[in-house]
Amino acid sequence: MESSTLLALLSSISQLILLLLLSPNSTNSSSSCANVFPIAHSFLSSHEMAATLSLLTLSRKRKRTHLSERDSEPTDHDNDQELGGGDSVQLGLTRNPDSFRNCFRMTSSTFEWLCGLLEPLLECRDPVGLPLNLSAERRLGIGLFRLSTGSSYPEISKQFGVSEPVARFCAKQLCRVLCTNYRFWIEFPNPNELASVSAAFESQTGLPNCCGVIDCTRFKTVKNGGFHEESIAAQIMVDSSSRILSIVAGFRGNKGDSRVLKSSTLYKDIEAGRLLNSPPVNVDGVAVYQYLIGDEGYPLLPWLMVPFVDAANCSNEEHFNAAHNLMRLSALRTIVSLKSWGILSRPIQEEFKMAVAYIGACSILHNGLLRREDFSAMCDVDDYSLYDQSSQYYRDTSLEENSIERKASVIRTALAAKAKEFQNTQV
Repeated sequence: MESSTLLALLSSISQLILLLLLSPNSTNSSSSCANVFPIAHSFLSSHEMAATLSLLTLSRKRKRTHLSERDSEPTDHDNDQELGGGDSVQLGLTRNPDSFRNCFRMTSSTFEWLCGLLEPLLECRDPVGLPLNLSAERRLGIGLFRLSTGSSYPEISKQFGVSEPVARFCAKQLCRVLCTNYRFWIEFPNPNELASVSAAFESQTGLPNCCGVIDCTRFKTVKNGGFHEESIAAQIMVDSSSRILSIVAGFRGNKGDSRVLKSSTLYKDIEAGRLLNSPPVNVDGVAVYQYLIGDEGYPLLPWLMVPFVDAANCSNEEHFNAAHNLMRLSALRTIVSLKSWGILSRPIQEEFKMAVAYIGACSILHNGLLRREDFSAMCDVDDYSLYDQSSQYYRDTSLEENSIERKASVIRTALAAKAKEFQNTQV
């Protein structure tokens, strides 16, 4: 029971007892005394009931309420949207699916699902000496609004009716929770899962044993009041549905794609035989090991197929390049979708470490939404070449070894013949 309710109840009891003691009939007969207890019991019962109802009301307010996507738009007199927990949050958004997606890049049902998962983690730790007294829904809303729109902390403070330090804390807290506790949403597939990934690519292009597409993109950052601009390189590996299977971010953006690759644990694990180590498949007498698809910024390796240069018209090489480009679309679609998160769509005005956390958090949410089959944050564009940075970051030829490249070239040639054969069957 809350202290204010308890004090009010005790005060009322004291007044009743004092009234009964001062009553002129209170000392005259035992029957008068006997009447005291039913009256007091009735009085106490009524107050206990009132207190119970009050607590039930508070409890219901604390429960998460469902966000409506079909309610009418807010007027000038009502521009608040309840996120649950009794928190009336000034979102300034219309209560329809498009507006909700614009602000949080997910549907309201996904928001509730995500809040249910993160609630214990979001509420378990507040700043030292500064209890926030904010519901999980409100904390999640503030953090998602920062990621989705890229709004500044003063803007978020005004929008949600909290101080700037609180807005900053909620945004960082969401990133920390996602990057620490939900990293498993981005996980390299096990052998059985890789078989499914390969089957999906093969049905799309006819090329067997492809386990993913690898690409590298850059996110700009600014510091020192916006006068010093840098970039962060992020290497991703995706399947045909644009699900991220591996990501590594934190390299300086001026590092070439092949250098980023060689510095990554993905490269070291594959080279050491810890990944992509299933038996090869036979393609026209050539052993084709599990491999990835990459652009011309990468070296040609037995496990990494890059396009042919200057492929002749109607040749096997041209058919391979066509299939190669088709598979690469899943990676470019992922990059476009990540860069459509407001915080990543412009130079990130945070310290380098926090900027990397934003990239990680948006990537984890990207996969989480795909798990829910919520495509609110997925983007398609007419011209993916605008997002293809491969020509800007040339591979370092010193990484190549002739014997390895020759072996890879034999595999790629066999796959090129397979690509032409498949495309001829589609005509």
